[in-house]
Amino acid sequence: MSEPAKPVKIALFGPGTVGTQVVRLLTENRGDLEQRVGAPIEIAGIYVRDTSAPRDAVIDPALLTSDAHALIDDADLVVELIGGIEPARSFMLESIGAGAAVVTANKALLAAHGPELFEAADAANVDLYFEAAVAGAIPIIRPVRESLAGDHVKRILGIVNGTTNYVLDQMTTNALDYDVAVKQAQDLGYAEADPTADVEGHDAAAKAAILASLAFHQRVHLDDVYCEGITAITADDVAAAAEAGHVIKLLAIVERTAQGVTAKVHPALVPLEHPLAGVHGAFNAVFVEAEAAGELMFYGQGAGGTPTASAVLGDIVSAARHIAQGGRGPRESHYADLPVLPIEASNSRFQLRMIVHDEPGVLAGIASTLAQRGVSIEAVRQKAASADTGLATIVISTHRAPEADVAKVLDALRASDAVTEIRSVLRIEGE
Repeated sequence: MSEPAKPVKIALFGPGTVGTQVVRLLTENRGDLEQRVGAPIEIAGIYVRDTSAPRDAVIDPALLTSDAHALIDDADLVVELIGGIEPARSFMLESIGAGAAVVTANKALLAAHGPELFEAADAANVDLYFEAAVAGAIPIIRPVRESLAGDHVKRILGIVNGTTNYVLDQMTTNALDYDVAVKQAQDLGYAEADPTADVEGHDAAAKAAILASLAFHQRVHLDDVYCEGITAITADDVAAAAEAGHVIKLLAIVERTAQGVTAKVHPALVPLEHPLAGVHGAFNAVFVEAEAAGELMFYGQGAGGTPTASAVLGDIVSAARHIAQGGRGPRESHYADLPVLPIEASNSRFQLRMIVHDEPGVLAGIASTLAQRGVSIEAVRQKAASADTGLATIVISTHRAPEADVAKVLDALRASDAVTEIRSVLRIEGE
């Protein structure tokens, strides 16, 4: 008769919103999870800095410890949900060095120190899983890393930050001003008291770096990602987008071209008929364009304790199964040696919205300014001039053009006597 399987001991670091739900799901679904793992599972302990602080009732006080090193020594699998760079990085490296598999949701750490962690995991022959690091409950890491491993991913466009999508959606559907929409997101718990990481695009940029690294088998660092947030978006921008049949979304975009790889985060005009235009509230969606598979869409809840915990649990089961039954998850794939291009080398379509003097020859002069710098106009819309000011609004949509050329156009327009103000410059994606 075979001996009973040895329990897989799980250590949890960080019982916050997500960590608490991980503990709850591990406890409530233990029987099913053990069947999927093929061995008993047990929570060896939960690391906290202050064991006396109040916790959710689902957290057994007897499991709490402030001795991270002893907990790591006793664990087969470490779940890191602390966030940030330190001490999370040190705990993960120590865990890997001790021979424990690691599951994390820490996109900032992976974007900044992913290669170091992957190399350590390879050297120790242990798993490093991170499904919850991008888009919460949406399964996107596994499809890109495993399901599409035999394909060539050309481009990924993603709404990967629920806070900014909620803010922009409220500005679009309820005509709220930016500040009001942000306050509402904070009241509902979608945005932190300091929403900078979200609204300035930093959170999405970390996720873009991870997606680009996986999709293109190329190490893409957080510093390689061009980042532009939504703080400059106004109600006028949203209204102008609607008039042109678009909505504004903050997109993470990674692309492979013949010249190299680009990774960027910025607000973009998305046509109403594109699937990403219909992503409302705090939901996330990732649109993948692959050579053989074609267009794929992944949609769901991108944040929240229970949805994110679902992604963490999936990783826990995979890693625990390998511990119990043998095997190893996918290793880092970074064989490609493609240059990571700056934003100036990227091609985009643009919408330029400007205030001009309503005089003969002004539009011709603007068109000439674009043509001289190699930027082709696709469409022009002009609003009637104000009788009081003699000023009109011109909205120009361009064909795809190098960012560097459009930057030269903008410099020339700002220097022009005919243009009094450039109200907005937005890229157009999804057409």
